[in-house]
Amino acid sequence: MNEYQIAFAGIPLIATASGALWWATERVLCVSDLHLGKSERIARRGGTLLPPYENRETLGRLQTDLDRYDPRVVVCLGDSFDDLRAADHLDAESTQTLVTLMAGRDWIWIEGNHDPGPMGFGGTHMRELSLPPLLFRHIAQPGADREVSGHYHPKKRITGRGRSVLRPCFLIDQKRVILPAYGAYTGGLDCETPVLADLVGPDAVAILVGKSVAAVPA
Repeated sequence: MNEYQIAFAGIPLIATASGALWWATERVLCVSDLHLGKSERIARRGGTLLPPYENRETLGRLQTDLDRYDPRVVVCLGDSFDDLRAADHLDAESTQTLVTLMAGRDWIWIEGNHDPGPMGFGGTHMRELSLPPLLFRHIAQPGADREVSGHYHPKKRITGRGRSVLRPCFLIDQKRVILPAYGAYTGGLDCETPVLADLVGPDAVAILVGKSVAAVPA
């Protein structure tokens, strides 16, 4: 199964296996934490060299989602680039791909903690976005309601066949949806880590993403 339908704030939403959130009635596709340019940023700062293919993989997955859902609005929930300079250092192929993906759509860059949104790519740049009844921002706020956010790259530990793995997931309770990181070279935070456990209620559900989607208690 490549989709999981949820009811949140009284509206139907779809959690996709790619990590995107689809609001069909408004034709809004939401993704978080693309972290484009991560390998370049690490190399620039003298870190371990990584194969520079994350942009192609991330944008290719985004292209597939745009082709499938044909959204009117795309909301990028912050940390779209890995730091302030990464957008300026994006390779020509990735730049052209991104420009093509943005064409003909309302593209909204939400400010992240790694970047304020790539100013050179057009679109609309916002600290947070209200599309009633939902509020979109980068980092979940305690006490918020009807909130859609990212930042934490949530993962759920799954144990079976003698091994334990962390799988990226949506983290959802009655008040918030926290998206998994969409980018190819991103780590994650265990749902049982105190900062996440304190944010969500006891009814929270983790929707695992990857090759398929499945809901498990968080």
